[in-house]
Amino acid sequence: MLTLASPLSANQQTIVILGDSISAGYGIAADKGWVELLRQELNENMLIINASISGETSAGGLARTDAILERHNPDIFVLELGGNDGLRGYPLDTLKDNLSLIIEKASSSGSQVILLGMRIPPNYGRRYSEGFYNIYQELADKYSIRLVPFFLEGIGGNNQLIQADGIHPNTNAQPILLNNAKPIIEEALRRE
Repeated sequence: MLTLASPLSANQQTIVILGDSISAGYGIAADKGWVELLRQELNENMLIINASISGETSAGGLARTDAILERHNPDIFVLELGGNDGLRGYPLDTLKDNLSLIIEKASSSGSQVILLGMRIPPNYGRRYSEGFYNIYQELADKYSIRLVPFFLEGIGGNNQLIQADGIHPNTNAQPILLNNAKPIIEEALRRE
């Protein structure tokens, strides 16, 4: 899913969101997802590119990163990946390496990087689940980037905010996702 705002003006800032189904708005109306809500709340001098794809893994995101950076040259790069890696039980070292490379590429291009952290269900085992969650803080510390520790804070575990599949946030959860991400995005915008 790639959605654009209005054509770019001379002083317009560009935000790219590279994510999975959570940012792609899986199972909800296109105008109700958190990225679209963000677009509605920010002023017209923002161009928001939603480069999120349902089912995307960190490897898939890494494979698309160079083209996304070259095409859009974002001021801010929001990275929301890893959930599908975790749900598929991929090795944590692979996830960490892929996210590291994405962060390095985006930072080298001049983008401020924001990392949206994830958790996976505890049934994957404590060692794996905790190791997965800790990756996000470790990367934020290593690269001195902004972090939302758990993007689904206030949503995870609340069945009234999750679709019938038991995984994806529903329409009612989208404003919460927005509230979890927006302050840190606005903080980054103030530094531009």
